Amino acid sequence: MLICRVRTICAALALNNVVETMRPLPVEPFAGAPSFVRGLAVIRGAPTPVVDLGLLLGCREPAEPTRFVTLAVGERRVAVAVEGVEGMREFASDAAQELPPLLKDASAGAVAAVRALDAELMVVLSAARVIPEQVWRELAKKGGSP
Repeated sequence: MLICRVRTICAALALNNVVETMRPLPVEPFAGAPSFVRGLAVIRGAPTPVVDLGLLLGCREPAEPTRFVTLAVGERRVAVAVEGVEGMREFASDAAQELPPLLKDASAGAVAAVRALDAELMVVLSAARVIPEQVWRELAKKGGSP
């Protein structure tokens, strides 16, 4: 897992979804996108949606990203804006716990599980759910992404 941080939130992304990490690029707003979608950035020549990890996970203020983490979601790409990348860590697959029923719909469904990382809470993200399908459809209509 790639461990990222935004504000006080620690998040884990499966390495098999991570394409690269990079410095933040200019982002153009995208009308009609959810509040956690900052807009589109041109990454490797392709318009790519950029998600503010803090807003996705419930922070009130946008993150001050120092890194973008580009994720592969099938044929699609999405960049996650984070305040820091802390490194990689291997976890036992049975260590993560499913979300309690009250939290299943939280964070647009992007949180797959929770676990403890030393003495703090860590959320495990599902790359496939970071951008809702309806947003992908809107991007495709406007020529932003497949």
